[in-house]
Amino acid sequence: MLRNFIVLLVIAFTSYQGSLAQNKKSPNIVLLFADDLGYRDLSCYGSTQVKTPNLDKLAAKGIRFTDFYAGSAVCSPSRAALMTGRSSVRAGIYSWIHTSHIMHLAESEFTTAELLKKAGYATAHIGKWHLGYDLEEASGPGPNPGDQGFDHWIATGNNALPSHENPVNFVRNGQALGEVEGFSSHILADEAIGWLENRPKDQPFFINLWFHEPHQKVAAPEKFLSEHKDTNLPAYYGSIENMDAAIGRILEELENQGLIEETLIVFMSDNGSYRGAHGSNGELTKGKTTLWEGGIRVPGIFSWPGVIAEGTIENKPAGVVDVFPTIKEIVGGEIDPEIVIDGSSLLPLFKAGKFERSKPLYWFYPPSRPVAVIRQGPWNLIADPEIDIPRGNMFQEAYIGMIKETKLVNFRLYNLRNDPKQNKDVSSDNPEVFESMKKEMIRLHDEIVEEAIDWRSFSWDNN
Repeated sequence: MLRNFIVLLVIAFTSYQGSLAQNKKSPNIVLLFADDLGYRDLSCYGSTQVKTPNLDKLAAKGIRFTDFYAGSAVCSPSRAALMTGRSSVRAGIYSWIHTSHIMHLAESEFTTAELLKKAGYATAHIGKWHLGYDLEEASGPGPNPGDQGFDHWIATGNNALPSHENPVNFVRNGQALGEVEGFSSHILADEAIGWLENRPKDQPFFINLWFHEPHQKVAAPEKFLSEHKDTNLPAYYGSIENMDAAIGRILEELENQGLIEETLIVFMSDNGSYRGAHGSNGELTKGKTTLWEGGIRVPGIFSWPGVIAEGTIENKPAGVVDVFPTIKEIVGGEIDPEIVIDGSSLLPLFKAGKFERSKPLYWFYPPSRPVAVIRQGPWNLIADPEIDIPRGNMFQEAYIGMIKETKLVNFRLYNLRNDPKQNKDVSSDNPEVFESMKKEMIRLHDEIVEEAIDWRSFSWDNN
């Protein structure tokens, strides 16, 4: 009898351990990235124009950050920060990438997809890429998403052309698709749902889903346009609502497959809106292409049932650059110790409500004035370049010499808790904070621009 009892006890304990192991398995991960979506462009962030019920529900099930930041003031560098956990300039992306540039996300950069692939994940990139244009087979030497960790991918080099409706420039796994009927966000939802249905069922999965909305040229179905016919931006608002509907379809598929409870879902935007004057960035100053708050503060929503408490609102500063180190800590992935990571893991915040940033959030964007920004606690320090780097929208790789050489000048300090509009420089009232942050900004700037790739001397052989 005693022997039988011991055997049963061992079986029960082994079963319990197995249950614990199963509960501790790595979550599926879905990253949802909007394009040019402003801080106030979702109803859960206070929009009075746009209705986003699916994203509102996602926010209610998890954490909504009040002070969440893009990786840059324009798309390509922000995407590089998301993929690497590194400052966009450290990752070699100084501005948005044009077809004339050599600049691209170098194959030597270690991406979120590569990290997760090493950890046993099935990986898919679905949507805008804008980290290089050599997507079609034999179109050029640059890496495509498949070279940077994705098992399956469908992408556009930059925006959906000629607009979000019936785009003609999608490439799937190296093969151009020609015109695809429908609206971009739902084309992406179709791809994601199809991939989820056919994915390897014995692996956790990672979907990197990057929407085109609401980047110009905007388009939306009539049912959404008609809801905004009395505004001067019906297609802009309609495209956001159409994206929300597409996200709702993906969430429904995860629910139907019984996956929603074991999936970390993140929603972000790559930069602030170009429609700042119309309230898309709320009370924040300016918008896209600038490093003022309106250009870089964006929505940030994380949902992970059982780990992130429902209905949490968090005002600790966080950003796109924190996603890579957060995922790294979740899956226990290893990276080369020589790789410098600029973001910080948010996992302690999710699990225990505690979070200490290892270094300030930092931005450098050559055409903007201010050209450099750091955020630490409530404090925001900005600076201009000593050398007047050209301010035009089209970056030229010839500017890298000036970027490597310039010092920072005209430092100004703001307390964003008291002054979110950045109206009052309080450096003289807070000399210790000012001097400490100035010293840290100069150190970070010098370190980052020294490491950044100089594309003027780049060779594909050394990529």
